[in-house]
Amino acid sequence: MGHGSSGRRAAPPDAPTPPSSPVPRGALLRRAGRVWSEVAKFGAVGGAGLLVNLLVFNLVRHITDLQVVRASVIATIVSIVFNYVGFRYFTYRDRDKSGRTRELTLFLLFSAVGLVIENGVLFLATYGFGWDSPLQSNVFKFLGIGIATLFRFWSYRTWVFRALPGQGAGGETGHGAGLEAGPETVAYAESYLRAESKKPRPKAFR
Repeated sequence: MGHGSSGRRAAPPDAPTPPSSPVPRGALLRRAGRVWSEVAKFGAVGGAGLLVNLLVFNLVRHITDLQVVRASVIATIVSIVFNYVGFRYFTYRDRDKSGRTRELTLFLLFSAVGLVIENGVLFLATYGFGWDSPLQSNVFKFLGIGIATLFRFWSYRTWVFRALPGQGAGGETGHGAGLEAGPETVAYAESYLRAESKKPRPKAFR
């Protein structure tokens, strides 16, 4: 009858065997490589920004009488400017460059949140626990930077430096983010359609 017990029509006898659907390992590896490349570039810029942050922090504390958290805020602001240039023109230079006003606004917004996280840790250590020696201040400054960096990485890549249309979060292009139909699948579909067109149809459909 051409119909199985489940009501689904069986494939014609001369139809080719459909190819298996292997996991697109090549596409996954390319995507993983792009993500790791992004992480490495983000880490390079972030590491340089960390050095700028700590150097400015200790310099301000050495040459001024500002309180530790105020000196830290100044250092964070300097590092934010440094990081924007590095992220825009190195880490995410291939991302969407339209809407710079929006991009800069979101960058400053999320950077401000990161600033609060970073210096909140230092504030708690200094005024909450009385850990305010130069060594302790640098340790908790570093810890605050680390926690804030996790937030910045997520927010910058997700909201600020957007992927171009048709480009995945890891930089891959094409529909399905690189999960494209291979030539075997296309060939099978064409062969199946040809076999279907040659099958005799019931009289009601002639």
